[in-house]
Amino acid sequence: MISSMDYVRQSLELHLFFARIMKEHSFFLEVGFTPKDTDFSQQADAFRRGFHSILAEAISLSNGVVSPEVLKSGEVITKYTLDAEKTSAFFTGVQIQTNLTLSEANLVGGPKTAETNIKLVQKVYMLNHRAMELLTGIIQFKTKILKDVLACKMFTVNYPLLIDHILREAKFYLALIKRLQDKEEMDLEQVAFEQEFFWNRIMAEHSKFIRGLLDPTEEDLINTANNFGNEFDQLTQEAKDAMDKTLPLLKVTNDSLTATKDIRDFKAQGTQGILECKVKSIIIPLLGDHTLREANHYLRLLEMFGTK
Repeated sequence: MISSMDYVRQSLELHLFFARIMKEHSFFLEVGFTPKDTDFSQQADAFRRGFHSILAEAISLSNGVVSPEVLKSGEVITKYTLDAEKTSAFFTGVQIQTNLTLSEANLVGGPKTAETNIKLVQKVYMLNHRAMELLTGIIQFKTKILKDVLACKMFTVNYPLLIDHILREAKFYLALIKRLQDKEEMDLEQVAFEQEFFWNRIMAEHSKFIRGLLDPTEEDLINTANNFGNEFDQLTQEAKDAMDKTLPLLKVTNDSLTATKDIRDFKAQGTQGILECKVKSIIIPLLGDHTLREANHYLRLLEMFGTK
């Protein structure tokens, strides 16, 4: 059973990363529907506001509690996040409140040995409970959208694979919260197996989304994205082989670390290029920053796994 301090810290770190991810998933869905499906746009907007609230509460509880490493990793916000939000709001007309991004920029980490109090533990427990309820709802919502798209009952500008992709991320977030609510002490090696298989697949799919959303004239970027897709498909298979004990986990971790650093740099350059109107694409700026933060999150995990 994990300690109360670890429970609080890990819960808040999880929400600082994933609640923003879910908020942005809702935004991507919201702006991707046609006028025929205005009711779905409204539902997506309600989920966006719901995860905004989860993130706001997590931020309010995090100062001096979460690890400095998490705040420095670029998984909470990047130097592009604020501009990506402002530009995406300008393009879509959806009001994206940037106050949370400014608040996160001012967060300060605390030592892992810090003590906690019962009141804070109770607040985090209730926050986790609220997040689980909201996640259950958005999982059902995404499942409905994917089912309708695959049955040709709905059109959206989002790829079916992207909808499936964000559905898996919501399920993963929910599973991690449930573990924390059960105060489950996690075996680091088992966590590494699960995380590397999950995130290598996510990185592969990011590469394919980027490839498909770039303007056809951006041939060099398309080729680079395609190569990353192939590389992370291979790494996903290697992670599966490691889970089956047919390949050493450390080799997969090291290979994944190198590849993720490379794709992180590619995403950073791409996000900057989109914001500066130097990359031709139909990639909304916030999607670029979103995938960059996920790469930063995965990098921190890989660096942690590699030192154990």
